[in-house]
Order: sequence, then C-alpha cells, then structure tokens
Amino acid sequence: MRGGKHGFTLIEVMVALVVVSLGMLGVIQAVGQTASNSSYLRDKTLAHWVAMNKLTEVRLQKAAPPIDKSSDEVKLGGRDWRWTMTVTQTPVETIRRIDVSVREKDADEKSSLAFVSGFYGSAIAPAGSTMIDWQGTSQGTPGQQGEQDTDGDGEDEPGPGENPELDEPPIDPQPPDPDPQPETEE
Repeated sequence: MRGGKHGFTLIEVMVALVVVSLGMLGVIQAVGQTASNSSYLRDKTLAHWVAMNKLTEVRLQKAAPPIDKSSDEVKLGGRDWRWTMTVTQTPVETIRRIDVSVREKDADEKSSLAFVSGFYGSAIAPAGSTMIDWQGTSQGTPGQQGEQDTDGDGEDEPGPGENPELDEPPIDPQPPDPDPQPETEE
C-alpha cells in the first residue's frame, strides 16, 4: 500500500508541542500563584495573631495604657515580627483607642501585614446597675430610692420599684369569703 500517509509530519509534531507547552506553562503559573497566595495568607494570619495578642494584653492591664506610640519585636510561628502600637485619647475621657500594626521584622517601616484597633475603657457601672456616667462617676446604684433624670430631658423618672405601670396592684390581706352568709337580725 503505497501512497497513503502514516504518522505525523514534523510541522504537526511541532504545533502539538507548542500547544502542550503553553498549557503546561499556564498550569505551572497557576500552581506558583496558589503557593504564593498560601504563603501570603499564612504570614497575614500570623501577623494578625500578633496584633490581637498585643491588643488583648494591653486591654487586660488594670491601668489604662499611656497615650503614646511604642514598638517592640516578638517571635511567633518561627518568624520575627515587629508591632507598633499607638494609643490615643477619644472624646470620651475614660476611653482610649489602641491601634496596633504588625509587619515582618525586616520589612519597611511603612508596610503592614495586619492592623487592628480596639478600645480600653475604665467607665463601668456598679453591679446590678445599667446607668453609667461616662465622665467616670456612676449613678443609680442598686436599691437607691427616688427619682432621677436619666434621659436628660429635665423630667425625673421613677426610681427602682416606683414605676406604677410595672407595679402589681397591692394584695388584700383578707381575701373575700367565698360563701357569704346573709346577715339576720335577732
């Protein structure tokens, strides 16, 4: 059988190799991008943990943090990190804002992998009370009788146990006789 072609020509083989090469190049780039993203997300997660740890450490202190900017290094996940914390005063006297940014130890000072904000407050209400004076003194302690202006409208609101809408009617000490007897004259 002569005259029939069997097999591929050199040009067909070259075209097939180019197509396979381009496909493999795309797959290799996708795998490389996934590995890079995975590494970046791991670093970002560790940096976020460093920031949250520092914020939690400051918030658990008994005294409010000083209004200042501070920085230090810490090791986590086999890596060295540098955190920078900025504490600022808020318009509310007893609350301070805490901003923590974290970067790799050797990274540029302006770069940041994680940034978290939180607050430190020292205004708390006495146990059993919901009224807080955000300037640092509490009002409305439990068991306090009398009326107070709680909403700032100049009118006094009833104190605990003095709200007539919520109070139950008084209980009559003598319940009515279920079987009354008619009175007779003798």
